[in-house]
Amino acid sequence: MKHIFIQGQSKSAPTLLLLHGTGGNEHDLLPLAEIIAPQASVLGVKGNVLENGMPRFFRRLAEGVFDEEDLIIRTQELRGFITECAQQYGFDRNRVVAIGYSNGANMAASLLFHHLHSLAGAILFHAMTPRSGVTLPDLSGVPIFIGAGMRDSLIHPSQTKDLIEHLHIAGAKVTEYWIEGGHQLSMEEVEQAKVWYGEQYS
Repeated sequence: MKHIFIQGQSKSAPTLLLLHGTGGNEHDLLPLAEIIAPQASVLGVKGNVLENGMPRFFRRLAEGVFDEEDLIIRTQELRGFITECAQQYGFDRNRVVAIGYSNGANMAASLLFHHLHSLAGAILFHAMTPRSGVTLPDLSGVPIFIGAGMRDSLIHPSQTKDLIEHLHIAGAKVTEYWIEGGHQLSMEEVEQAKVWYGEQYS
């Protein structure tokens, strides 16, 4: 997968897995990582799926309707790729924290939904349940920050709340932060994620 890896100054910090939204690339969330955890190593990954020429991490059948078969395949693909990168770049595979926005956040959620120990934590901006009717792995103690918009026209708040409920049931330690705005990522959310990250990993 097309990617960028930047070695951080802190050897004790987790490696940040950066997953862009639809139409983005491996560089998109580097500014967020710089704000949230400037000392951490980062692995920015570009999605392998194209939708009308725009990169994504998995296919969808319609707005908000995921191609579940493709989702499962692409999630497994990304999981394996992270492991390969850990070996190549020498970071701890068991200490990878995802930062995802929209499609990228849904992919990060899919890693959590389908694979035990796939992530040590996650910051999910504007995410929804990736797949219904599945039993999640044991996520006991896994810290997850969720930023969401009360007026999000692409992901209804009820869809984000459904994701939160699934994560709670699986034992994850979920922190929610809701803004009044829509689907666009706000600096307010990013600053709150920075505070959360500092509490979890500093």
